[in-house]
Amino acid sequence: MGFSWGQFSDQAVRSIALSDARLNIWDGAVRSGKTISSLLAWLYFVTKAPPGPLLMAGKTVNTLKRNILDTLSDMLGEKDFRVRLSAREASLFGRTVYLAGAGDARAEGKLRGMTLAGAYGDELTLWPRSFFQMLLSRLSVEGARFYGTTNPDSVSHWLYSDYLQKDGLDLLRWHFTLSDNPNLPKRYKEALEKEYTGMFKRRFIDGEWCAAQGAVYDRFDRAVHVTRKEAGPGGRKFLSCDYGIHNPCVFGLLTEEDGRYHLEREYYHDAKKQGQKTDEEYAGDLLAFSKGETRRVIIDPSASSLIALLRRSGWQVVLGKNAVLDGIRQVGALLAGGRLTVDPGCVHTLAEFDRYCWDETSGRDAPVKENDHCMDMLRYGVVTDLYLQRARRESYSGKNKQ
Repeated sequence: MGFSWGQFSDQAVRSIALSDARLNIWDGAVRSGKTISSLLAWLYFVTKAPPGPLLMAGKTVNTLKRNILDTLSDMLGEKDFRVRLSAREASLFGRTVYLAGAGDARAEGKLRGMTLAGAYGDELTLWPRSFFQMLLSRLSVEGARFYGTTNPDSVSHWLYSDYLQKDGLDLLRWHFTLSDNPNLPKRYKEALEKEYTGMFKRRFIDGEWCAAQGAVYDRFDRAVHVTRKEAGPGGRKFLSCDYGIHNPCVFGLLTEEDGRYHLEREYYHDAKKQGQKTDEEYAGDLLAFSKGETRRVIIDPSASSLIALLRRSGWQVVLGKNAVLDGIRQVGALLAGGRLTVDPGCVHTLAEFDRYCWDETSGRDAPVKENDHCMDMLRYGVVTDLYLQRARRESYSGKNKQ
């Protein structure tokens, strides 16, 4: 597949031409051109880098391939860039490049003993600090440099406080906004503005490093999102469950039609106030709650005993996707687009929308672990269903290409 170069903003040109520090980091909005700019600066460096091996790293090797290596393959072709993913190696302009994932605290052990002439990093805020520190210590060849990109995160993140905001380092920071990519269509920019809300909009669209604060779903509006609705002839129904033994156990009946989700009714049992129930009792309650409308349930993946019981009973059980921040972002996007609504009878869910807020004391991006059981149920349901529908479309598209 050919690579389309497009136009470059003044900020992009400057960053490509002037990135000659020991550390060169691009940060800012999504789709702002920082990845292509950083890659061109990296490629120029590789052509004149001091002797020695190089390294390219991402959160995982698979995300590195998707975000970076595939783009390089399109840009350069097989003559100048070849990847051997199974060997965790690549050849770039005849130079050996090691490939690494930085996804856990043990990853820094992979770097011990290396002496590197240069390195490139993708998604830096998703790396453990120990991996980044170890990587920099490996850049011991005279003239070695680091090139990397990231989206903004919390102002308390180690990358921001200890590197981007620290004086005296041999570091160049290139901050990008959406206006730094002249190739984005106006309608696409407008769509991005709508798809990201709250903290995610500030970080990924405005390019701002900021703390998570206030309401998690700040776009929730009872006048817009609370309504009675019946599924049309093309609607699908499924259940979602957030399991609790000592905490509340919540079920929800969701309908989806044309990419729009509606929470039709809820079940809420608070064990602390109403007494504990067994898995058998919850399974019976789920069956009664479903009213025979569906036997498909998306469930909290930690509910192993209830999952086993439901499967033995003939339920179609799907384990819920539990990446909290990404799930919150997707639910927020549905709310912003008016594609998620709630029946007024779902009183516990509506109350949690009003109370669900960021934990401003934790030092990390996380909601307060209170008033969140309905929120978890809703997130499991819609995010997992969105994921499964997307996977089906991609699989169908792949089969049609064969």
